[in-house]
Amino acid sequence: MHIPTHGKSADQIKAQLEAFSTRDLPWREGKTLAYIYDPGAQVEEIAKWAYMRYLTENALDPTVYPSMMLIENELAEMARNHLGGVDGVVGNFTSGGTESCMLAVKTARDWARQAKGIANPEIILPVTAHAAFHKGAHYCDMKKVLVPVDPKTYKADPAAIARAITPNTAMIVISAVSYAHGVLDPVPEIAAIAQKHGVLCHVDGCIGGFLLPYFKRLGAPLGDFDFRVPGVTSMSMDWHKYAYCPKGASVILHRTKELRQYQIYAAAEWTGYTVINPTIQSTKSGGPMAAAWAVLNFMGDEGYMRFAKRIYDSTRIICDGIRETPGLHLVGEPDLNLVAFAAKDFSCFHLVDAMKERRWFIQPQFGLMGSEANVHLSIGQNMFERAHEFVADLQDCVRQCQDKGFSQTATMVREQVAKGMSGPPSPAMIGQLMQAAGIEDGQLPRKAAELNQILNALPPKLIEYALISFMNDRYVYRPPK
Repeated sequence: MHIPTHGKSADQIKAQLEAFSTRDLPWREGKTLAYIYDPGAQVEEIAKWAYMRYLTENALDPTVYPSMMLIENELAEMARNHLGGVDGVVGNFTSGGTESCMLAVKTARDWARQAKGIANPEIILPVTAHAAFHKGAHYCDMKKVLVPVDPKTYKADPAAIARAITPNTAMIVISAVSYAHGVLDPVPEIAAIAQKHGVLCHVDGCIGGFLLPYFKRLGAPLGDFDFRVPGVTSMSMDWHKYAYCPKGASVILHRTKELRQYQIYAAAEWTGYTVINPTIQSTKSGGPMAAAWAVLNFMGDEGYMRFAKRIYDSTRIICDGIRETPGLHLVGEPDLNLVAFAAKDFSCFHLVDAMKERRWFIQPQFGLMGSEANVHLSIGQNMFERAHEFVADLQDCVRQCQDKGFSQTATMVREQVAKGMSGPPSPAMIGQLMQAAGIEDGQLPRKAAELNQILNALPPKLIEYALISFMNDRYVYRPPK
C-alpha cells in the first residue's frame, strides 16, 4: 500500500470509504446496546454542523482561538452546576473518559509527590473501577491497590478500602456508576474515609454522572455522589455518552483551582514555543468541543429529562423481563441503565451469538475479580420503542440456547490453569488456543461463544497477554484477498 501516484476523485473516495463499513455494526437499526449513543436525526444534524464549523480550529492556543476557551469554560460551568453547583469547582474538556480518568491519576500522583512528599504514590481501586484507572496507573507509574467489593451488590466496600490505606495512598477511586454492573458506590462513606486520612477521592461519573441527577429527579432511590459530598475532590463525566454529544467529549472537574494545578503541564526547557497543556492533548480539533456545546444547548434540561424518562422506563421493562425469564438472573441490582445478567444452565456467551443472529449487539463480560461471566447492556433512549421486542427476542434465544451447555475446551484450559499454569504462555500455546476458538488467519469467528469461554477460563494476566498478542498481530497491513 502506497500513497496513490494520482489522486482519486471525490466519488471514488466516498465509495471506497462506504465499502469499508460494510462489516460494521448496523447501529442505526437501534439494536446496538454498547458503544453507540443515538439521540436521533435532529440532534445529530446540529452536532455535525457544529463539529464541521470548528473542525479546523485548534484548541492548542486559546490566544489564537479565544472561542475555544470560551466554549470550554462554558462546558465546564455546565458540568459544575450539573454535579452539585458547588462554588470553586473548575474543569476542563477532554477527548473522552479515559483521558479524564488518566488526568485524575496524574493529578493525584503529582499532588502526592509535591504536596505530601510521597515518593511512590499508590491508588486504591475497587475491582469494579474502570480499566482507564489501571491504564492511568500504568502510564503514571503508580502502584494500584485492588480491593474487593461486596460480593452480592458489587458496590465498593468502605471497610476494605479503609484497610487498604497506607502512608503512600494518594487517591481512592469510586464509581457513579460502575460500568460492569451499573451500581452506585457508597460515595459519602468512602469520601469521609478519604477525608479522614487526608487523601484524594475521585468519583468516576464517566458513564453515570450525567444521567444520575435525572434518575434522582424521576424518583430513583439513589444516594449522594457529587461535589456536595464532603471529601469528593474530583469527578469525571462524559458528554459523549448520555448527554448524546459526538465523540470524543468528556470533562474532568476538580474541587479547587489549587488542586487542578497538578493536572496542568508546561514545558519551557526546549528551543521551540512554550508549551502549556491543561489536558493530555496539545493540538486538538475544536470540532468535538463545539459539537458538545451545540448539543447541550439544543437539547436543554427539558430534552434531557425526556430522554432520561425513556431510558428509565426501558431499563425497568428489560430488567423485569430478565427477572421473569427462567434460567436468567441479574448480576447485581442496577441503579442506572447499565445492566448485567447471566445464565444458569449454559454459557451466557451463547446468548451474545444468538442475539446477534437477530441483529442485536450485546456485550460479553468475563467472570473475573469476583464477578461471574455475564452479558452487559447499555440501555439508551432509542430502546424505548424496542424494549418489549428485545425481551421477547432474548427469551426466545434463551430457549434456543438451553442445550448448548459449556465449552469442553474451556473446561480443559481451566483445569490446566488450576494445575499451576503461570507466566506468559508460549506463542505456540496462544496459537493453539486461537485455533481451538475458531480464529483463522487473524479473523475472529462469526460466533464467538467458544472464544469467550476459553478466554474466560484464563486468569486476568494471561487474558491480557493473549489479547495483546492477538491485537499486535491484527494491526498489520494485509493486502485484501
